[in-house]
Amino acid sequence: MSDLKKEAEAAPVSETPPANGGAEAGAAEAPAAEAPSAEERLAALEAELADVKDRLLRALAETENVRRRAQREREEALKYAVAGFAKDLLSTADNLRRALDSVPASEIADERAKSLLQGVAATERELLAVFERYGIRRIDPKGERFDHNYHQAIFEVENSQEPAGTVVEVLQPGYVLHDRLLRPAMVGVAKEGPKPTPPEPANEG
Repeated sequence: MSDLKKEAEAAPVSETPPANGGAEAGAAEAPAAEAPSAEERLAALEAELADVKDRLLRALAETENVRRRAQREREEALKYAVAGFAKDLLSTADNLRRALDSVPASEIADERAKSLLQGVAATERELLAVFERYGIRRIDPKGERFDHNYHQAIFEVENSQEPAGTVVEVLQPGYVLHDRLLRPAMVGVAKEGPKPTPPEPANEG
């Protein structure tokens, strides 16, 4: 029994450190990660705020553009809503004018015929007044300079004593709705006359 006690006392004591002892020591020796400073955090917040503000302004601008575009389209729809109806009435206005031009009032002796002609003239005036109220205007460009935006040249007239490009005859008046063309005026345009022949050089005798 005494021999076993002596052997136990004589056994060397192990000096191996615990398994996690080295890791804890290494962690203690590694430098700790530095936290961002107050100035850095403030700069990051300001950048984020500027980005959010920019996106908000862009969204507001786009919303305003959409609103204006919708308002403009709505106004144009109301402004030109009568375009189709007006085009259908142009032939009626043409027929009234043809009826008035067919027989001059000075050549009518019958009172009933005169009254009928006066009624047609009154009807035409009323129709044109209604056109004016809705922004429809007649184009009768005789004597004006030819404008391809509103006139359609059907033929040219030579020796008209008018400057070239002048409307000398209107076959059918045109009409505009506000600033939009409903129908061009069909016209005859003065043609440029022949250029004068240069005088022949005098023969030297």
